Amino acid sequence: MKTAQLPPVRVEPSVREEIESVLRTGETLSQFVEAAAVEAARRRKAQDEFVARGRESLAKARASGEFVPLDDALKAMRDRLEARMAEHRSNGAAPSIGKP
Repeated sequence: MKTAQLPPVRVEPSVREEIESVLRTGETLSQFVEAAAVEAARRRKAQDEFVARGRESLAKARASGEFVPLDDALKAMRDRLEARMAEHRSNGAAPSIGKP
């Protein structure tokens, strides 16, 4: 597969020094920038999908007239969080952030 090149990014020397100071052994600045760009794109896509789901849910609620009261929604989220935390505690594992 043929590779493509990202456009060069101009930064202050202090920014480059800060990034270089956190590179792992054997990691290049190019690898770091590529990984950061890929992660930022994934995060942005996930955010866009989240907003789209929210807008779709709102449209359905408006069409049906069925809304979940705020306190009920927050309680359901708290209950799910507490159940997950209890599950992880009983397994002796630390909770994994961002994992279903």
